[in-house]
Amino acid sequence: MSNHDQFKNLMKAILLEEYGLPNTLESGEVPKPLPNDDEVLVKVHAASINDSDWGLLRGKPFVIRLFSGLKKPKIAIPGIDISGKVEAVGDKVTSFNIGDEIYCDLSECGFGGFAEYVCVPEKILSKKPMNISHNDASALPHAGILALQGLVQKGKVKSGQSILINGAGGGVGTLGIQILESYKPKKVTGVDSAEKLDLMKSLGFDSVIDYKKTDFTATGEKYDLILDAKSNRSVFKYARALKKNGTYITIGGSMFRLLEIALIGSLISLFTSKKLSVLFHEPNKGLDQISKLVEKGQIKPVIDGPYDFDKIPALLQYFGEGKHLGKIVVETEK
Repeated sequence: MSNHDQFKNLMKAILLEEYGLPNTLESGEVPKPLPNDDEVLVKVHAASINDSDWGLLRGKPFVIRLFSGLKKPKIAIPGIDISGKVEAVGDKVTSFNIGDEIYCDLSECGFGGFAEYVCVPEKILSKKPMNISHNDASALPHAGILALQGLVQKGKVKSGQSILINGAGGGVGTLGIQILESYKPKKVTGVDSAEKLDLMKSLGFDSVIDYKKTDFTATGEKYDLILDAKSNRSVFKYARALKKNGTYITIGGSMFRLLEIALIGSLISLFTSKKLSVLFHEPNKGLDQISKLVEKGQIKPVIDGPYDFDKIPALLQYFGEGKHLGKIVVETEK
């Protein structure tokens, strides 16, 4: 093989060789993957940053290491949300052809999105909506599905309800408020940092709360449905913030709080009319429904960026500090 051929078979990627802070990540070149019979090779055009990338990088909470390696990460390339174009297809692939534009969440098949190319099982892919860019599409799979599953599929949102989203200025909240519009809620309250409140108001939140100034569980106001991306308070406080027959669903937070909600929340749910639970995210389930909402113009992601690919380590630090608005997006292919 000539040196030129060897160069053609390499791709750039963000490499995770040890747990730690973003400065432990390296930008390097690795062999371009080849798809198995049931996979497609995707040329990644854009990717977005998620909490799972931040957790994988640090190896925290510790439960992550049970799946990704106790001392050293088994996952070499982070990144789960991608949008791109099919470059090659395996022999048994029937639903996609070379040149098709796709998007998906890679969290169920080993990450790998922070690279020029990634091999993806056919079964988890969806066609990218034609009316949005790759940048917009890469912001949708993980956060969009969490919002859809939390508010609609598990939360059973109904017209006329009073709803609160905690962590509303990130990807889930900024998509969630748009999903809620067609359900005609009575009132939607968003909680986040002061820097995000103007954005939240512009998206349609009826009321916004700066979490540094006000504890929404202590105001006396009660809600029919709470979707929580932070889970940083006692389960009993969340229960008190619910109306009779109200529902609280968490999609993120510390492992201690998640366990508390899963265990004590189930007991509260058993003995009262209030339901408190942890959402067990099912990646890509409902992505076709997200596509339909996008095609109808009902939802559009809020993009922080796009940024250059080599900025990913610094952007992960930015994400970890919670300063981003909506979804942080990076362009792999301009």
